[in-house]
Amino acid sequence: MRINKFYKLIIAVAVSELAGVVGSFFTVSAIPNWYAGLVKPALNPPGWVFGPVWVALYFLMGISLWLIWSFEGTRDKTRNKTKALWLFAAQLALNAIWSPVFFGAHSIGGALAIIVLLWAAIVLTIFTFAKVSKMAAWLLVPYILWVSFAVYLNFSIWRLNYSRDSNGVFCTQEAKLCSDGSYVSRTGPDCDFTVCPKENLIRIFTPSVNGEITSPLLVSGEARGKKDNPSGLPEHDDALEMPVTSPKVL
Repeated sequence: MRINKFYKLIIAVAVSELAGVVGSFFTVSAIPNWYAGLVKPALNPPGWVFGPVWVALYFLMGISLWLIWSFEGTRDKTRNKTKALWLFAAQLALNAIWSPVFFGAHSIGGALAIIVLLWAAIVLTIFTFAKVSKMAAWLLVPYILWVSFAVYLNFSIWRLNYSRDSNGVFCTQEAKLCSDGSYVSRTGPDCDFTVCPKENLIRIFTPSVNGEITSPLLVSGEARGKKDNPSGLPEHDDALEMPVTSPKVL
């Protein structure tokens, strides 16, 4: 059965966009919850950016696929056309499974391995497409540029959130909501939650609220360290003792 070019265009775009639809089932719920609690690099874009960008990229991929699929030419180019279609299918499959691994399984390292393979598959696809249609190859350039950026993001998030203690136990990726509306995650050798911004600048241990007060009165506690100290208070590794005086009572 011979399919005319218009129907090929519809099918090519629909197949490409379908990869994004599969990924959206896992990203929609994960972005405001698990993903929000991850430590992310400075260049990480806001979550709402990813959807429109991928819709546009899948559309360009569909047009590119259509140009190759509809090509009719010499025998050599026809052989390259078959190879190009298989490579496109391989990279699209890798694209489709990245979101379930990253957002669904919360496997940042596994997703990193997949996206590296995806990047290599896209490069091979572009070079093979160029042998059949230069325009089809150029339409994939925005795709490889965005995936290159995504590789950086994936690697950075993996590096920033890779935390385990001396026994090799990995921290669970949980998010805690701070009073300012931001989220913090577990990190460090003890898998403690990162201190919320502008919170817990000083913690007082003694005296307690209902504890007995003696004379002279000593207040013990701790200030946040230099590395995580927006208050500018001096770092105290030991107890912080502050003598308190009161006016004499006649």
